[in-house]
Amino acid sequence: MLGWALTFLVVALIAGLLGFTAIAGTAMGVAKILFFVFLVLFVVSLVMHMVRGRSI
Repeated sequence: MLGWALTFLVVALIAGLLGFTAIAGTAMGVAKILFFVFLVLFVVSLVMHMVRGRSI
């Protein structure tokens, strides 16, 4: 699950880079939302991984 969260975080960062620089004006709002959603998912997955103490 941590791997998926990291993958989606990278995708959201790329979409955010394109959206924040106004290259894709209409996608900017979607990119911001995706960025924050996947950032939260990544942090939650990281915390759950630390709490469980298991390997990936």
